[in-house]
Amino acid sequence: MTELPVLEPEEQRILGSLLEKQSTVPASYPLSANALRSACNQSSSREPVVDYDEQTVVQTARALKERGLLRIVWSDTGRRTLKYHQTLDEHLGLEPDERAVLTVLLLRGAQTPGELRTRTERLHTFADRGEVEGCLRRMAGRPQPLVRELERRPGQHDRRWVHLLGPVPQEATPAAAAAVDRDSVIAGGAEARDARVRSSYDAVAGAYAEHLVDELGGLAFETWLLDRVVAHADGGPVVEVGSGPGHVTAYLADGGAEATGIDLSPAMVDEARRRFPGRSFEVGDLRRLSRPVASAGWAAVLGWYSLNHLAASELPEAIAALARPLAPGGWLVLGLHAGSEVRHLDEWFDQEVDLDFVLHEPAAVVGVVEAAGLVDVEWYLRGPVTARGETTQRLYVIGRLPA
Repeated sequence: MTELPVLEPEEQRILGSLLEKQSTVPASYPLSANALRSACNQSSSREPVVDYDEQTVVQTARALKERGLLRIVWSDTGRRTLKYHQTLDEHLGLEPDERAVLTVLLLRGAQTPGELRTRTERLHTFADRGEVEGCLRRMAGRPQPLVRELERRPGQHDRRWVHLLGPVPQEATPAAAAAVDRDSVIAGGAEARDARVRSSYDAVAGAYAEHLVDELGGLAFETWLLDRVVAHADGGPVVEVGSGPGHVTAYLADGGAEATGIDLSPAMVDEARRRFPGRSFEVGDLRRLSRPVASAGWAAVLGWYSLNHLAASELPEAIAALARPLAPGGWLVLGLHAGSEVRHLDEWFDQEVDLDFVLHEPAAVVGVVEAAGLVDVEWYLRGPVTARGETTQRLYVIGRLPA
């Protein structure tokens, strides 16, 4: 391998985009100037999102050509069009797994091994997180290292990795996250907050149920996760705390689980019973969850968006309360809004409410789940589905109680 190139941000984006498209759309590769510009500017799988004009792309590509990192060729068929082909992988002598990791690091900046495994799926298949870490350490151990591991920042669960091919945008400092007072929601006491939550959901129960009761039909990831829960339970008892209008509990029951729904709002429980007769729904508090009557523990406990209104200081006790009645080997499954803010609603579904939504950082939630004694923790973060009106990232966490 020759000397390691130092790439400016525009050069990183162009080479990263070419590396990606060479693997994902080989029939369209090499890319024309217009296609390369679109690849650089796409809003998905890019951090930060940019808006390069064609002149910027063409001039940057020419500069890369002069450095031997890119070739400009004529189209083989159709109109004679100039197309762009990266040679960075040849220059660096990359193995297929290294190529995939470097591609995603060029396109999205600092990332954890878990994020890299998920984001390289279309480029290279890693069997598990350990394979990603092995690849990173191999890249870091080269005579001229390609990557390095960053120090863990406060509140972060995993260390992130960056490439060494040029400046990488610095992560936002944790000051903004630290400034969020997630305990402000219980400034007047937890009981007062619980009363506001109960009355707010009672007020919107009918409209809320009408809006969400059929949502799983359009949520492929969520149904995949729920199907995993059903398979794991294998007909055993499953409880959803914060079951709302009951559609998730009903989905689990339809799949063959012995499912029960529990909710703090009596009006929500009434809606669930009306919409899903024959299913089991009860009024209850997730922090006082007990074991099923006819079993030593729950095969799975779901907190499906049921921790939305809890303060940060309440999470450890609440998650421990959900994990405590699990059967050995049982799963705790959480769904939350992810972020660094507290959102207040005065009106919801055309009803007056007094409701605070607390958005939690993924690393903090995963840390609490692990501290509760759960193992084999998996977590998934997906972006908002804007077509559904979503405005927050969604976090899903699975943890297993040791057998």
